Amino acid sequence: MDLTMDLFTEKPTDTAKNRPLAIRMRPRTLNEFFGQEHIVGKNKLLSRAMEADKITSLILYGPPGVGKNCLAFIVSNITKSHFEEVNAVMSNVQELRTIIESARNRINTSGQKTIVFIDEIHRFNKAQQDILMPYVEKGEVTLIGATTHNPFFSIVAPLLSRSLVFELKPLPKEALENILLKALQDKENGLGNYKIKIDKDALAFLAKISDGDARRALNALELGALTTKPQKDSFVHYTLTVAEESIQKKAVVYDKDEDGHYDTISAFIKAMRGSDPDAALYWLAKMLYAGEDPRFIARRIVICAAEDVGNADPQATILASAALQISEFVGMPEARIPLAQATVYIACAPKSNAAYMGIENAMADVEKNRTMEVPVHLKDANYPGAERLGHGEGYKYAHSYEGHYVEQDYLSKKQKYYEPTDIGYEKKIKEYLGNLKKDMKGGKL
Repeated sequence: MDLTMDLFTEKPTDTAKNRPLAIRMRPRTLNEFFGQEHIVGKNKLLSRAMEADKITSLILYGPPGVGKNCLAFIVSNITKSHFEEVNAVMSNVQELRTIIESARNRINTSGQKTIVFIDEIHRFNKAQQDILMPYVEKGEVTLIGATTHNPFFSIVAPLLSRSLVFELKPLPKEALENILLKALQDKENGLGNYKIKIDKDALAFLAKISDGDARRALNALELGALTTKPQKDSFVHYTLTVAEESIQKKAVVYDKDEDGHYDTISAFIKAMRGSDPDAALYWLAKMLYAGEDPRFIARRIVICAAEDVGNADPQATILASAALQISEFVGMPEARIPLAQATVYIACAPKSNAAYMGIENAMADVEKNRTMEVPVHLKDANYPGAERLGHGEGYKYAHSYEGHYVEQDYLSKKQKYYEPTDIGYEKKIKEYLGNLKKDMKGGKL
């Protein structure tokens, strides 16, 4: 008799007790599952399908440790279907044919459906995926595939069209903390039979530094708890130091009372504004190391490019915007590269806040002073009756004049908001605007 427990065996054996904590703590029901509320929250499609035992073919897509296999485990516990597990790394065409043939016999003889769970389904080649397709289409097998790769690139289109695709997100810090606390309290499968005290900062560090990966957090918790000697009170004290050693990453002072968060981003922006690329890269590295959302950093880079570089180098805002889009698309750790490129570019670019100060002054003018009416010659003249009101009368179309410029009033009273500097590209803007006025006075236009 095989004493081992496969992924979906309900009753643990002696061998199962030696399995990693992350496997032992797999939730058995949706009530024990943390995170992914957007797909398994109350009255969500997937949770309703599970509870009604009406599972259709699914592709569960997301990074490691976010609950793909856990959801399959839950299905195995609540479904009335026969459950078959396949690991795409070790499987082959012959195994698939055997499973499918058994499924066909099962549904023909007893009417019982078969759910085939394929872990790392992206490892299957096109031929292996094509084998599944006709049986999935006929309903003879129900497929649940788990993958860390984008299924729209790694799964054949016909199979995708016959499956529901659910994207799982990295688990939030609160969900990871709940998972860790449950593992510490669980006496059947967790560490509840051990005397362990975990410090709040150690718990928060594990939850944050695990980057949304519950498996990583649980492995670090178990390693630290089982390798740390009890103190005089007979308790294992799971401190921040133990957490750092367990996950092989040091904690950085970054978000205590939120001061570290705001102080670091402030230093980052000021270093870019101050044209110090080395300091800017250091603060960028600190934020990324501490687990800051790269999208938050990218948004601040975009603002810095527009506010502090401005028209001294218009390319800065374009590059910063590209870094934002790339960081959204690729995520960490690769996102650090375009973020670093944009950071260095902005730090080394000529600086001007003239556009920023221009809108600030204009906003203040609108807020504090009487609002100016739009001059009659600038008003919209493209609707019936506008001509009778005099709208647009006297307007000079700039492109009809030499140099595509003509002097006319665009405000009811003269105001000066934008003061271009002599720095970078803005010097050309200043010269251009100045030359327009000179040429107008000299009669050249």
